[in-house]
Amino acid sequence: MGAGVIAKEGSGGRRRKRGRARPMAEINVTPFVDVMLVLLIIFMVAAPLLTVGVPVELPKTAAEALPSEQEEPLTVTMTAEGAIQIQTTDVPEGDLIPRLRAIASERSDDKIFLRADGAIPYERVMQVMGALNAGGFQSIGLVTDTGGPRLDGRDG
Repeated sequence: MGAGVIAKEGSGGRRRKRGRARPMAEINVTPFVDVMLVLLIIFMVAAPLLTVGVPVELPKTAAEALPSEQEEPLTVTMTAEGAIQIQTTDVPEGDLIPRLRAIASERSDDKIFLRADGAIPYERVMQVMGALNAGGFQSIGLVTDTGGPRLDGRDG
């Protein structure tokens, strides 16, 4: 890898003994640095791809995606079973507003995204939206999948 052999130093005209060499004590760090830089680039590319991964059957709409933000978006998910999650952490219904208030006090942005399974009744989604508003978030975005039906009768 980078270790070598250096011949033993002799004094002037003295004859060197063959086979007597001392190992080189220096380590070549260039391959190590190369590997670390490649790993750094891989992690820098892969980190933004790691998002909330709770499986939810989102309704489809013809709306365009929102532009990305600088701060990591806060996501509340409502599953088909009725569970409520902040990012990937299950939250009991009674603890939702206090936790949202605590999170809102630490964030500079009041934007939050609501992901609700399409099988959940509209009334239930609106109740959770009211809780998000009471928790201190004024800008609530509803997350949907693209490619749903349009109002003009065409499928998108």
